[in-house]
Amino acid sequence: MPQPLPHEQPLPFITLPNWVKAAALCGFNIQPVFDALGIETDLLHLEDATISRPLLEQVMAACVERTREQHFPFVLGETFAFDYLPDIGTFLATSPTLRDAARVFDWVRALINPLIDVQLEEDGDDARLILRAATEAQSSGMVAIYFIESIFAAIVKFGRMLSGDVERFSRLRFRYAAPVHADAYERYFRIPVAFAQPLNAIELPRRQLDAPLDGGIPALHGQAEVRVEQRLARLSRRSGLIAAVEAQFEQYPQLLGLGIEQMARRLGLHARTLQRRLRDEGEAYGDLQARVRYRFALRDLDDPRLDLETISERLGFSDRRSFTRAFTRWAGITPSRYRSG
Repeated sequence: MPQPLPHEQPLPFITLPNWVKAAALCGFNIQPVFDALGIETDLLHLEDATISRPLLEQVMAACVERTREQHFPFVLGETFAFDYLPDIGTFLATSPTLRDAARVFDWVRALINPLIDVQLEEDGDDARLILRAATEAQSSGMVAIYFIESIFAAIVKFGRMLSGDVERFSRLRFRYAAPVHADAYERYFRIPVAFAQPLNAIELPRRQLDAPLDGGIPALHGQAEVRVEQRLARLSRRSGLIAAVEAQFEQYPQLLGLGIEQMARRLGLHARTLQRRLRDEGEAYGDLQARVRYRFALRDLDDPRLDLETISERLGFSDRRSFTRAFTRWAGITPSRYRSG
């Protein structure tokens, strides 16, 4: 089954504490922003917290608007830390080389946010950490730029932590044209910056990837790697039945409008057995059904050939009004607004 694109599903919001900290450093309280947008803050269940992409974009825009003396995306990137995933932080801090440290980006994509898709590429004497276009493609205008700025602010922060002279050999490249605040880039990053480039990337000499780092601690580094891999393995084991249910929804969309009994029959299980096994994987059937409906709704709304009545029917809703209420609850905006924006 084709995997859903990152922008088609709710995003993890495990980084909520970073947003709170960045807002405080910028001189405002972020709670009124969350309240105005209807975002619940629950640190007790932070690992399960999610947020829709449109809502996250609204949070970013509101934070930028409230910040006066600083540029919020830079501060957000600067405050990014692995407090909630300390094993990744330990692995990074004890890395023997930058090449080894770059493995963290695979874990960040899997465990923190699928839109943070940073990949290491090497070409001759050059190397670059490239931010793939998911963030940029699925947001628009300045909001897309803000998220890219925050990601690179975090990358440069950790680069300085690992190699104190990162400014001496690095260069920043951005796909977009120079924004109105472009003069703040070199003051903040202290690295040469170029705009209107083919890629969003930080470039460095390839030889720097294998230069020994002062913080390398092999024993702790290896232990942290084992713990992160164990976490990934648990995540993979949990996803087996969930993936099977999603595959059935993909193949037979009419199941979206039916109950758990029909799905259980497709999988050769009793409804109670399916319900129990999903519960063992930390999932409720209704929540899974709603998440798939949301993903399919985003996909269908991107197709101008489909009107809202057709989409409502395809997703198993009784009428357009029911679909509109559900989508507004998921995304924070109506289907019509999502489609026009």
